Amino acid sequence: MPLYVIRHGQTDWNAERRLQGQRDIELNEVGREQARVNGLTLAAILGDSAGTFDYVASPLKRTRATMEIVRAAMGLPPEAYRTDERLVEVSFGAWEGSTLKEVKLTQPDRLAERNAAKWDFIPPGEDAESYEILSWRVGAWLQSVDKPTVCVAHGGVIRALFRLIADTPKNEAAEGQIPQDRILKIDLGAKTIGWID
Repeated sequence: MPLYVIRHGQTDWNAERRLQGQRDIELNEVGREQARVNGLTLAAILGDSAGTFDYVASPLKRTRATMEIVRAAMGLPPEAYRTDERLVEVSFGAWEGSTLKEVKLTQPDRLAERNAAKWDFIPPGEDAESYEILSWRVGAWLQSVDKPTVCVAHGGVIRALFRLIADTPKNEAAEGQIPQDRILKIDLGAKTIGWID
């Protein structure tokens, strides 16, 4: 059963390397174009079967906008998809809105802790999560997938998927590049995961 996952397009905070987390930041022009191209690519892959897939996105603005642009590029009604709270990005707590350079100036010890064990590190802040905690809710969502699906989510969600599907080592899952201009294909039956070239 195929699952196609797209990371939302670029935002200004992505471009500035700010920890975005659950802040509701809009796409920028680059991000809108990335979404459009991903939609054209997906249309070519899915062909006539595109309308039979389930379409689901994180409820944040940047993922919803990406999904609507993707669907429009595929020739599908832009707003005919659903959202799922379990797909929201990992919370960076009090660090959201900051760059890591800015964090290093005020909390070098905590940043060193993060660098030593990024997957399990929980930033300061009441609602902050580690990637491990994020993977619990992503895993619950994954268990609910029961038909061919297209999903638009976040970098952290995709990191969790690599860990859950392929048992990617924690370090590798936490550090790997998660592009905004490519599509991830997961075969849930074969438990394979990889970027489409």
